Amino acid sequence: MDHLDRLEAQSIYILREAYRSFPNLAMLWSIGKDSTVLLWLTRKAFFGHVPYPLVHIDTAFKIPEMIKYRDEIAIQWDLNLVVGQNKEALAKGETFVNGLDRLSCCKKLKSDALKNTLDGTWARRKWNPYKKVWEDELNGAPYTGVIVGVRADEEGSRSKERVFSARDEKSEWDASTQPPELWNQYKTDFAPGTHVRIHPLLEWTELNIWEYIERENIPIINLYFDQGNGKRYRSLGCFPCTAPVDSVARNPKEIIEELTSGKFKDIAERSGRAQDKDGGGTLEALRKEGYM
Repeated sequence: MDHLDRLEAQSIYILREAYRSFPNLAMLWSIGKDSTVLLWLTRKAFFGHVPYPLVHIDTAFKIPEMIKYRDEIAIQWDLNLVVGQNKEALAKGETFVNGLDRLSCCKKLKSDALKNTLDGTWARRKWNPYKKVWEDELNGAPYTGVIVGVRADEEGSRSKERVFSARDEKSEWDASTQPPELWNQYKTDFAPGTHVRIHPLLEWTELNIWEYIERENIPIINLYFDQGNGKRYRSLGCFPCTAPVDSVARNPKEIIEELTSGKFKDIAERSGRAQDKDGGGTLEALRKEGYM
């Protein structure tokens, strides 16, 4: 058993524990490589089936190819896809492109949209894989457990996480109250009203993710690869705040070479995400308010 086999086995164990422990479970799917690897692991854990809905928060500013890829995979893999959006903020023009600062924009279009989608306060748009149509769901039941594809090495605040991470009734996160997780023993029994995030990829690194994508031949969105202009995305997000990097890597093998001995060996993965730089600690501030 090599290091990828061990990581895979641990993640599958966590996914099955989450499914056993939380009756109303969902998984966040950002369309990025990490959450798509998590989707792949789910299909392995449950023998080709995805037994819980996938939640995508649509800010209306995602790179267009991301939405196209999302819908294609949802159809191909018969996914129960749920889309949430802060329609009120978008209608009022309360966005970064209309003059709002990045942190406030992220709070409205990501944190607030996520919280109100997960707890069922706002309407959810759902893809019905059986009827092959989009349907609106009003007053949906809250998701008490949510699987998320964050990694500890990705950003400072995420290194403070636990595999089973409790949130309060407002979905807010306090790193100082997280339970210890020693020798892979996880707390899955929480007080009523507790919202729990589950992180099966917490111990994976960016390099592990790409090694696994190459080994498993996972169909990742092509924005991660150079399309002939010497640029590609290393991290995906909203197009006003996410910049591509200079790179001629055209496949997972070439990305692995960049990460192990090439130009990105010592450069942070999210260096192209502008919102991480505004004011300092932006992502941690958003996480404390309920974001991923």
